[in-house]
Amino acid sequence: MRVSSWGRLGAEPHEALPLDGLSSALPLPAAGQTILPHGLGRSYGDVCLNPGGALWLTAGADHWLDFDAGTGLLTCQAGALLGDIQRLLAPRGWMLPVTPGTQFVTVGGAIANDVHGKNHHVAGSFGNHVRSLVLRRTDGRSVVCGPDHEVDWFRATVGGLGLTGLITQATLQLRRVAGPWLDTETLAFDTLDRFHALAAESEAGWEYTVSWIDCLDRRGRGLFMRANHCGEAAGVPRQTPRQGGLAMPVTPPLSLVNTVSLRGFNALYYHAHRLRAGRAVSHYRPFFYPLDGIAHWNRMYGPRGFYQYQCVVPFEDGRQAIADMLAQIALSGQGSFLAVLKTFGHQPSPGLLSFPRPGITLALDFPNQGEKTLRLFDRLDAIVGAAGGRIYPAKDARMPASLFQSGYPQWAQMQPYRDPGISSAMSRRLLGS
Repeated sequence: MRVSSWGRLGAEPHEALPLDGLSSALPLPAAGQTILPHGLGRSYGDVCLNPGGALWLTAGADHWLDFDAGTGLLTCQAGALLGDIQRLLAPRGWMLPVTPGTQFVTVGGAIANDVHGKNHHVAGSFGNHVRSLVLRRTDGRSVVCGPDHEVDWFRATVGGLGLTGLITQATLQLRRVAGPWLDTETLAFDTLDRFHALAAESEAGWEYTVSWIDCLDRRGRGLFMRANHCGEAAGVPRQTPRQGGLAMPVTPPLSLVNTVSLRGFNALYYHAHRLRAGRAVSHYRPFFYPLDGIAHWNRMYGPRGFYQYQCVVPFEDGRQAIADMLAQIALSGQGSFLAVLKTFGHQPSPGLLSFPRPGITLALDFPNQGEKTLRLFDRLDAIVGAAGGRIYPAKDARMPASLFQSGYPQWAQMQPYRDPGISSAMSRRLLGS
């Protein structure tokens, strides 16, 4: 079957081996063929692809094995969906401590990419809340590891891009909440300096912080959003999720995201939300997962697909680096209305290849315009590399091996834990096998 990642840059042939949630038998590829765990394919680039090889399709192995309603410990198979955990347990007073920008991610995928959320300065990354996991190797061996047992295996597997084996189950520590509601505040800013001030002053009193930024405005205007969990009795207007949602039913012949549409949309979005800025009570879904309300939104970029570029740069040189990147993006006329700017805190990441580190992270989608887009990425890479930053592998489809290895200096320590029967398009591009 032909498989594409969420960026839809191409569909390559793979042998698909679905996992049965009720069976302990592990299907193996043909002799000499490599394999790779594959969840829901929400990674943007090639970390979830193994062209010409095989994929373990893990979404069918999604059973919950145990939940302790007193402690919040959940043990589940790796194909369990983050959205199901939130939906079923939030009414019972428990939620995931860390969740990425989409709920359509498996537990195994969240661990393998050590995903982060809007509360890194408080809760760290997803791997900080994994208490144990079971890893199956292609030679039939099983490894049980965690932050306090077989720690080296754990550090290689969390953020390990699926290369150490197949995660079959995991035990997660959930966090108590009063319910599914968030006390939110939206503030408009018109310069990057104002963004940095809002980010600094919000760390102490707000658990979740994130900004939308107009990537074509060189001053750095945007919308700063912050939130805390709250009970249902908060005395401000409540926003409930839409029922049904929207969808992109077909792929248009050309990208709907272009210089003309982008400039108009960004101006309209900024001014409309600036006028409505203030406090509200929101259900967690539209705040955590704003794009999940549009099914197949990735089709809007047309048949050539899109890239996402997400980097983090250290605080020391980060302000200038972010300003320089936004200047290059504005000059190019490329970019997206899906531009996110936020800060990471000082929580240590558990994995050798975990992306989050203290600093400022910028994420944008770019319609695939071939060499024009790749040349822009080369210029952004130079800024990121000079600042001592790194690119997020879960979002990447093209970073050079040199930038990966400089950004992840512990990459060589992870190599002894790789499973020789597992490979991906990304591992071949960045690590040679």
